[in-house]
Amino acid sequence: MMISVVSTVETLPRGTGTPAPSVYQRIRKVLSRDLLVTLASGQVLSLLICAIGLTSKYLADDFHANTPVFQSFLNYILLFLVYTTTLAVRQGEGNLLAILKQRWWKYMILGLIDIEANYLILKAYQYTTLSSVQLLDCFVIPVVLLLSWFFLLVRYKAAHIVGTLLCLLGIGCMVGADVLLGRQQGLGDQKLFGDLLVLGGATLYGISNICEEFIVKNLSRVEFLGMMGLFGSFFSGIQLAIMEHKELLKVPWDWQIGLLYVGFSAFMFSLYSFMPLVMKRTSAASINLSLLTADLYSLFCGLFLFHYKFSCLYLLSFVIIILGLVVYSSASTYVVQDPRVYKQFRNAVNHRPTDRLQPSQRVLEPSVAYTSLGPESGEEPTLRVL
Repeated sequence: MMISVVSTVETLPRGTGTPAPSVYQRIRKVLSRDLLVTLASGQVLSLLICAIGLTSKYLADDFHANTPVFQSFLNYILLFLVYTTTLAVRQGEGNLLAILKQRWWKYMILGLIDIEANYLILKAYQYTTLSSVQLLDCFVIPVVLLLSWFFLLVRYKAAHIVGTLLCLLGIGCMVGADVLLGRQQGLGDQKLFGDLLVLGGATLYGISNICEEFIVKNLSRVEFLGMMGLFGSFFSGIQLAIMEHKELLKVPWDWQIGLLYVGFSAFMFSLYSFMPLVMKRTSAASINLSLLTADLYSLFCGLFLFHYKFSCLYLLSFVIIILGLVVYSSASTYVVQDPRVYKQFRNAVNHRPTDRLQPSQRVLEPSVAYTSLGPESGEEPTLRVL
C-alpha cells in the first residue's frame, strides 16, 4: 500500500501540486445536497403562495367575494387552535402565560404588523396595476437585507449582492413581458396611492420576516406561531367586524365558495407552518428571494386556467431567478456578536506576525464561524474573540 502511494507521488511532474478539481467536481461542490434542499424548500413556499393567489383570484373574480381580512382571520384561527393551544398546555418557561408575562407587548406589535402587511398588499390590487405590484413588492428584499445587517448583524459577501441583483433582473424580465403582452390588470384612477400601499406592505413584510427569523432561531417556532395565532385572530377579528362585515354578508354562499375558503385557509396555514422551518435553515433574505418565483408559477398556471398569453421572457425570467438563488446560496454568511469585534477582524490582516513571539506575548486574533444557507447544526454560529 505504501509503495503504491509513493509511486503515484513520484509520477507527478515536478513543480505540480495537487491536481485541479474537474468541472464536474466543482459543480458538485456548488450544487451540494444542502443547497438543493434549500432551493427545493423555497420553491415549495412559492407554490403555496401561488395556490393562495389562485384561490383568492377565483373568490374575487368568479364569486365577487372580496374579503381579504376574513381570509386572514381564518388562517389566524387555525394557528390559534393548533399552536396557541400547544403553548397553553406546556409546562415551565415555554408556557403561554409565562411568555405573555415576559413579552406580550412585543408579540402584539408583531401581530399588528403581520395583519396590516397582508391587508395593504391585497388592497393595492384595487388601485394599481399587476405589474406595479409585482415590481414594487420586491422592495421587501432591500428592507430585509438592511434590517438583517443592522439588527441581526448579518454580514454579506459579493456573491450575495450578485445573486440578489440577478433575482431582481429576473423580476424585471417578468414585468417587461407583462407590459408587452398588455397584462395591466387592476388599473385604477389612484395608481400612486396603490403603489404607496405596495411599498408600505413590503416594508411591513420585511419587518415581520426579520422578527420571525430572530424568534425561530433564538426562541421557538411554536412560540412564534402561537403568538401570531393569539394576537392575529384577536386584531383581525376586530378589523373584520369594523371594515368587512358588510362585504361578508354579500357573499353568495354555496359549496364551491366554501371549498375555496377551506382551500385558501389550508394553503395559508401550511405556508405559515412551513416557513419557520425553512427560515431556521436559511434566512429571511434567502426566503424572499425564493418567493420571487411565485408570480411565475401563477403565470404558468394562468396559461391553462385563465388563457394568459405566453412569452419566452417568462422562461428567461425563471432561469435568471433560479440562477440568482444558486449564486446567493453558494456563499456563506456570518453573524457578528459585536460590531467592534467585526472591525477588529477586518483589521487583523495588518497585525504583525505572531509566530516569532513568545506565547505570553502573542495577541489572540478573533476567529470567525461561518454559517451557510444550508441546514444548521448546533447553536447559531457567531463571530467572537478567542
